[in-house]
Order: sequence, then C-alpha cells, then structure tokens
Amino acid sequence: MQIELLETFLDLMETKSFNRTAERLDLTQSTVSARVQSLETMLGRKLFTRSRAGTQPTPAGHRLHDHARALRHQWNEARRSVQSTGNFSQSLRIGIQHDLASSHIADWVAGFRKILPNAAFYIDLDFSNQMSVDLLAGELDMSILFTPKHLPDLHHELIGEIGYRLISSYARNIAEIEPQSYIFTRFSPAFEKVHNPMMADLSEAPLSSGQNITVCGLLSSLGGSAYVLEDSAGQMVAEGGFNYVGDAPRIPQGVYFAMHLRNRHSHVHRRMLESVRKQLPARQPDPQPRAD
Repeated sequence: MQIELLETFLDLMETKSFNRTAERLDLTQSTVSARVQSLETMLGRKLFTRSRAGTQPTPAGHRLHDHARALRHQWNEARRSVQSTGNFSQSLRIGIQHDLASSHIADWVAGFRKILPNAAFYIDLDFSNQMSVDLLAGELDMSILFTPKHLPDLHHELIGEIGYRLISSYARNIAEIEPQSYIFTRFSPAFEKVHNPMMADLSEAPLSSGQNITVCGLLSSLGGSAYVLEDSAGQMVAEGGFNYVGDAPRIPQGVYFAMHLRNRHSHVHRRMLESVRKQLPARQPDPQPRAD
C-alpha cells in the first residue's frame, strides 16, 4: 500500500473537505479523489459520502481511522530506522520547545547521551502544535513542550515548570508601560490565559512575538517592556538598563514530556523522561523582587 493513500485519508478525516485537503497537501482535488478511490477499491468499501452538506466518513471510514493512524506511525518509524546513519545502534529524533533550548538543551542532550551512548540524536526545535503532529506521524520519537495536545494517540507527563517575568527599560509598574513600546508576547495558551486579562490595555502593541530569544533581542535593541523567561530577565536586569516591573506577577509555564501512546511503557522513553525531569525540577513561584 502507498503511504500517500493513508496520508490523504487521514487528512480528509480531519478536514471533511476534498477542497481543503487538496490545499493542505498541495494536490489537485482530482488527485485527492483518485487516492481515496484507490483506497476504497483495495478495501472493497466506501470510505466517504459526499453531499451538499459536506463530506462525511462512512462506518467503514471510521473503522479504518485508528488503523490508518497506527500504520502511518509504524511506517515512518520503520523508514527512519532503516535510514539511520553510520554505525549507531539506533537513531532518535527529539523535539524541544524553542524557549527551552537556550538554557536546558545542553544538559538534556548530555543526559540522553549518557543513557544511550551508542545512539545518534537529531534535535528539532519547534512549537507544541507541530511537534504533536510529528509525534502522531512518527517523525519524532519524543518531545519536550509547553502545550499538550490531547489526542488519543499521544501521552503526556508534566515534568516541571519554568516562569516568565516582566521587565522594562523605564517602567516601574504596569500603569507606566506605554503600548507603543510594549512587546505583546504569545508564548503559549497557558501563558496567554494569565497574561491577556491582566495586560488587556496593552493588546494593541505594535510588536509581538512567540519566542523568548526574539523578545530579548528586541528589548536589547529598542528598549521597552515585555515578559521574558525569568533566567533571561535576571541576566538583563543584572547587566543594567532594565528593571523588574514591581506589580507584575511571575507567570508560570508547565513543561511536558510527550510521546506516542504505544511508547509510554518503553524502557528507553521512560529513562529519557526521568533524565529530563531530574534536570527540570518543579519550581515554586519566586518571591516578588523589589522594583528598585
């Protein structure tokens, strides 16, 4: 069976639209239809019904769905295993949230190599949504992320917490922050849930970013105010030119270890998870620092 047929089927199960699937997979609608028809011919069952109300899976389509997800995952794992490079015993692809890389990646990778000294590692920095998609497809073996995507085939465990602090080149309290010099940060849904109601008056800020390194660079070059990782905040305040905004709370962010459900009891995955957990202990909110 061609893996492209399963990819098309799975995307159509999500979009319920031949047009939308064609756009997402960069195909013509006729190609999407032909792939679905080929799959239906192989199985001897109709997988979708099309009407003015839209595209809906048949009972056979629903039954195929779980099997198709598992087949795609196993195929990609097999492909990567066969293509693994050199004389390494195995090859692992690990996704890490962008904001965790600058302060934790070296210690985590050192821990991974201690556990599996004969393995090859590929580290991919990305955002939670894309890493979840890659885990489902078998393109990643595990990931460390901020936002769990609660899907039947994924398993997540909370392993620790980081925090963000609000700093400014001029403001000592939130009321003094000017919208035109504020950087509106979009680090994760959990962060925004705390941040946005508190900073609603600054929602029209002309600059926004979802990466800590970008926000720090903008602050260093332009000045202004923004939430950044607490390690970055401490360094920028210590170097001078910035201060903590005294009445702005620390915003916590949970860190999760994610893997495909079929690997949740894997000895290798459990050892990797525990290695990361030990190096990222849960932290309680820090005492509010003085603004002066």
